Amino acid sequence: MAIVTGGSRGIGFSIARAFVQRGMKVTITGRNADSLANAARALGAGDRVLTFAADVAELDEVQQLVQRTVDRWGGLDVLVNNAGIGGFAPVAEMTPQMWHAVIDTNLTGVYYCSHAVIPHLRNRGGGWIVNISSLAGKNAFTGGAAYCASKAALNAFSEVLMQEVRYDGIRVSCIMPGSVDTDFAGLPRREGDSMPQSSWKIAPEDVADVVVDLLESPARTLASRIEMRPSQPRK
Repeated sequence: MAIVTGGSRGIGFSIARAFVQRGMKVTITGRNADSLANAARALGAGDRVLTFAADVAELDEVQQLVQRTVDRWGGLDVLVNNAGIGGFAPVAEMTPQMWHAVIDTNLTGVYYCSHAVIPHLRNRGGGWIVNISSLAGKNAFTGGAAYCASKAALNAFSEVLMQEVRYDGIRVSCIMPGSVDTDFAGLPRREGDSMPQSSWKIAPEDVADVVVDLLESPARTLASRIEMRPSQPRK
């Protein structure tokens, strides 16, 4: 039984699909109920998929999400903290609203979800928390102050959490992809291109494969931080 935040598209959807293909029961969450319904239909897993519209930056909504999942599935084994937003502007031009939106979703939302699931994972005798971070957490770039800060903090949060819950049988891993071929950055396809504009990027399915490999790894082993990057990035 798993929760995948930001599960209606992109990396989150690919992770949810990989889970249901392996017979897992999955709750996907996001802020748009229609997008979640479309994703559930695309997953085609019937009653093995639960959708729950929630904003991970809102504590009460996260608590409802986790409780609804546990009530539906009878427990919880895996949390994938994937929900995240951008918001790119020089610091001098960044509004406080933009700053808080990025930090509250990308960092505080991970804390809310992790805090809410730990008691349930402990009750099960262990489980997984997988945080989808970014190489932007270690490779800063102009205009990315909020985003880079949120991911750098997420990397540190993941390291601390891993040390705190490892003896409860809970394994925590942080995956740090580079450029992934999703609509996250809002880059359009160019009409007439013979191949996708971003064909050199990591595919969302590649990140999903790494998550599945983690869950199938021996209990004695933990890959606590994984960096992913395109093998042949655009020059």
